Amino acid sequence: MQTSQLQRTGLMVLLAGQLLPMIDFSIVNVALDAMAHTLQATAIELALIVAVYGIAFAICLAMGGRLGDNYGRRRVFLAGVGIFGIASLLCGIANSVGLLMFARALQGVGAAFIVPQILATLHITLKGRAHARAIGLYGGIGGLAFIIGQVLGGFLIKADIGGYGWRSVFLINLPICLFVLITARRFVPETQNTQRVPVDVSGTLLLAGAIGCLMLALALGPLLHWSWPCILLLVLFPLFLHRLRQSSLRLEAANGAPLLPPSLLRLPSVRFGLTLAVLFFSCWSGFMFSVALTLQAGLGLTAFQSGNAFIALGVAYFIGAMQSTRIVERLGKRGALLMGCGIQMVGLLALIATLQLAWPQVGIFTLIPATVLIGFGQSFIVSTFYRIGMSGVPHHQAGAGSAVLSTVQQSALGLGPMLLGGVFTQIYTHGNHLAAITGTLGVELVMMALLVIFTSLNRRTFQPVTAEG
Repeated sequence: MQTSQLQRTGLMVLLAGQLLPMIDFSIVNVALDAMAHTLQATAIELALIVAVYGIAFAICLAMGGRLGDNYGRRRVFLAGVGIFGIASLLCGIANSVGLLMFARALQGVGAAFIVPQILATLHITLKGRAHARAIGLYGGIGGLAFIIGQVLGGFLIKADIGGYGWRSVFLINLPICLFVLITARRFVPETQNTQRVPVDVSGTLLLAGAIGCLMLALALGPLLHWSWPCILLLVLFPLFLHRLRQSSLRLEAANGAPLLPPSLLRLPSVRFGLTLAVLFFSCWSGFMFSVALTLQAGLGLTAFQSGNAFIALGVAYFIGAMQSTRIVERLGKRGALLMGCGIQMVGLLALIATLQLAWPQVGIFTLIPATVLIGFGQSFIVSTFYRIGMSGVPHHQAGAGSAVLSTVQQSALGLGPMLLGGVFTQIYTHGNHLAAITGTLGVELVMMALLVIFTSLNRRTFQPVTAEG
């Protein structure tokens, strides 16, 4: 169907909506201590408050993409913003752990309805340089929001505006939700597929089982000392994935529309994007977790001070993302990705050297040179992730493609703290905080080197395609 082109104001509205789910991934971490004191929450309950959001988000992403394809992406986007706003209000007034968990899960559902519509709308309504610039902004805002959450959360807790304390980290979402709800209908064009496809109920349930098992195990495993229920969940994860693959293949062979189409997963661009997501985003979240832990537990900084240590990284990230379109035009997607990996690896080496030379007198300003390099490098990697992953996706599968990439991205973000956090903890038990963060950053360097090798060996993925526009 013919759709009007997205204008600048509409793009800003979509990006404002993107801030909501991305900020909430990190802003809550800063408020956990205050929540524990107010609600008398245990460590396991706090872990679940964080985990249920990511689990609901990841489980419902593919369904959110399918609903947008069928019923209109703007309509589902607005529904997601409305659900997210109601859930944020419930979080802000919650007087029990149970209500807060329910509201956090509802936030995850709203977020899953929001995110696929943004990338799919950009993919369909924009072409050429306008499309490339919008994808750069999308990647820039997404990464910057993760940093904003750390800084804003610390500020809101310290400022205690209106006496709301930790509740303000949720209530701050309400004016953004209202702005998006008021403006989106006017400035964001409606897009949807000409033919609706039935919902893949079996695929939805199997995907929910796979993601739920993985992310619950990762959230509760360290707290429960990897007891048998956690191991059982990890064993069930690949079994659910296998059943999901079989179900999807059967449905596609019968000319049906599986939730995660195997034909989509066979596209070189999508497969490369998924590999990039696992290698990079698990490192990203693990890096944020390990460095924040080092700053607070190892150097004695407050949550607010720890959040401020990421400001330079966030600013560099945003500046890099704004330049990413120009870099991609000059070097190509592969060249921009390799450059981003190289800059980040230099930044990681600089951070290791800074910590080794300045410990324990490591201040926020001491970290700026290294974190600026890391932020620049990350910005080019993230912006090419979306460009590469969606480049070969047909327009009628834009929602599914966006949802597949976002699902693996969110799962990798949940995987990171367990992987690199596990490395950190294991080294710390036999040494100290300096040894632990040095070893953890070393593991991240190895994973980035693997990404460089993988990128260098996959030239076919970067051949020009027509689907991107």
